[in-house]
Amino acid sequence: MASRYPAGWLDELRSRSDIVQVISGYVGLKKSGRNYWGLCPFHGEKTASFSVDEEHQLFYCFGCKAGGDVIRFIMEIERCSFQEAVELLAERAHIPMPEMVNDPEYEQRRSRRERLLEINRRAARYYHELLFQPEGAASLAYLRRRGLSDSMIRKFGLGAAPDQWSWLTDRLQGDGFSLDDLSAVGLTVVKKASDGSGKKHAFDMFRNRAIFPIIDMYKNVIAFGGRSLGKQEPKYLNTSDTPVFNKRKGVYAANLLRSQRHLDHVILVEGYMDVVSLTQFGVNGVCATLGTALTDEQARLLHRFAPVVYLAYDGDSAGQHAILRGLDILENADVPARVLVFPDGLDPDEFIRRDGPEAFSKLPALSPAVYRMASLKSRYDLSTRDGKLNYTRDCAKIILPLDPLERDTCIRDLSIETGFSPEIIMEEMHQLSGKKENEPAPAVPKKLPRARKPEDEAAPELTAQEMLLGLLSTGQIPKDMVSKKDFDDEELKSIYSGLVSGMSPAALIDTAPDEESRSRYVRILLTPYAESTDQLIVMAKQCLNRINRSSLQKQYDDLMKKIALLPAGDPDIKSCLLQAQDIQAKLKAL
Repeated sequence: MASRYPAGWLDELRSRSDIVQVISGYVGLKKSGRNYWGLCPFHGEKTASFSVDEEHQLFYCFGCKAGGDVIRFIMEIERCSFQEAVELLAERAHIPMPEMVNDPEYEQRRSRRERLLEINRRAARYYHELLFQPEGAASLAYLRRRGLSDSMIRKFGLGAAPDQWSWLTDRLQGDGFSLDDLSAVGLTVVKKASDGSGKKHAFDMFRNRAIFPIIDMYKNVIAFGGRSLGKQEPKYLNTSDTPVFNKRKGVYAANLLRSQRHLDHVILVEGYMDVVSLTQFGVNGVCATLGTALTDEQARLLHRFAPVVYLAYDGDSAGQHAILRGLDILENADVPARVLVFPDGLDPDEFIRRDGPEAFSKLPALSPAVYRMASLKSRYDLSTRDGKLNYTRDCAKIILPLDPLERDTCIRDLSIETGFSPEIIMEEMHQLSGKKENEPAPAVPKKLPRARKPEDEAAPELTAQEMLLGLLSTGQIPKDMVSKKDFDDEELKSIYSGLVSGMSPAALIDTAPDEESRSRYVRILLTPYAESTDQLIVMAKQCLNRINRSSLQKQYDDLMKKIALLPAGDPDIKSCLLQAQDIQAKLKAL
């Protein structure tokens, strides 16, 4: 991913984004020894295990194993992509992005984006201020009828659009913004006069509506939703796509999601009012799509905030159909999902106001398979033979790909519902999969972990080879002390090659092939504690000694095994014994 930008430019960005200073903006750090320590922001803990290495510009948590350079920290803490983290750090450090060198229009595009965001910010403020004035009385009355407190209204920045044709347009033009920009951002509709005069008429997009500003995870107001107060349609009017807003890529209340740490799950609802109401009742991690069905982009965005997404759509038939589609989207994006079902056809707002937050917290979170089977039930008359048969066959298709534990549970539930024995249902599943009756069901594929040496499993501390690389990364031991043959692990050889080629420890982290390796790279490359260069060299010699002893011991063990397999009188036995004696002498010397 780092290859999108020149390596030299990324090194400059890292060097000008001091990791201690950046992390101190999020985490309280205290210096102890060579490093800084604090409570990890990525998992709950009471004892500081989060370390920041100022020399190598790396962070590492000895609790949850999160680690990396300053770019990785911003990605994790801000829940953003590599590109977004780079752009954020570049803006903080006042470093031009590389594309500006070859794109003279870059600054112009950036300037226009900032201007459009400023228009939205002012519009949100004007709408919010009007809500508490006589012209906003109808919107305020509507929000209070929905049970919202003033503090919650302010938390979400809710506002009012008056029943006037060009109230907002006139005000923003008075601030010096052009009709072209107001139209581009979706707040003003511009039409040519029908009399052929060429004159333009401009009027507000939102009129006589309660306003819900849409704020992204970086606290930018990017769009608006408006709820009708009269008979005008549509009931909810949303900003169309603009240069600063794409309804497929964001969610309502993303700014609040980003501020809520350690969420177990995100609750996705259909409407803005559902988000505000659930939040008022103390439910965390709530958001809504932006006038569209769930998209692949939104599924990936939600997975940044929590490991599981709960679909909590309205209890009517349209909402239940949207859940089925949403489950497909989430599964395609490899995002674990659960479903909350509200009784009596209620939506989340209606349910929590009727039954309270405790009842909401006790709603069962159904797995996708259980929800799909429950949805199928309404299509069949289970009091009839054909109804039971067809229902069982369709459920078998849902159950077949599940993992063994959930598969067994679903089979037992289906057996109780239909009266068919678990064995008969299993036979139906085997026929669906094309297997013979006594052939076992296909195993669920699992991701194999990276191979580890036995000594790694026995002790979490660094091995001699890993410690040697940490010492080499300081730049204070002679490079000719170490060679590639000192390492028998491909990852360690890769780190060695990077260090001797001049790569910084922070840059090396980007070469890690996966998250597990990234954590290992950081742990290895943290600056070793030593009082002087002489002590570092002594430590390196000790590591080399341990590596040599281990290598010689392996050679000796292999020779002993070879001798044991040779027949008596074999001439190779003498040669092997001489080699073994030589190795023993070397071991004794070490």
